[in-house]
Amino acid sequence: MTPDFIKGVDLHDGEWGIVGSISVWNFTHDGKEKVAKQVIEEIDKEKKLVRYKVIGGEILEAYKSFLVTIHVDTKGEENLVTWTFHYEKLNESVDDPNSLMDLCLRITKDIENHHLAKSN
Repeated sequence: MTPDFIKGVDLHDGEWGIVGSISVWNFTHDGKEKVAKQVIEEIDKEKKLVRYKVIGGEILEAYKSFLVTIHVDTKGEENLVTWTFHYEKLNESVDDPNSLMDLCLRITKDIENHHLAKSN
């Protein structure tokens, strides 16, 4: 759905879509190939929410901790996707993860376009 940014996702431990499972994401960010190892910390199907904790990869070169929460709010046929980052910088010279947020926005738009193309 978003091959320009997500190159692959491999299950490292556990089962797909289960809290505690660990996956490794290969992605392109700022024109560079990167890796993020993450564990699913929470899944709430009723709230349409999933929370990941980054436990390895380049993101942790700049941040002590990095959590990503994705929430989908549905009203009729409209879906509003909210990405939330909770992070602690390694030091004050580290920038906020704005370019990572931009990447999430592009991924969300790619997924939306994929689903719109399938429904037409």
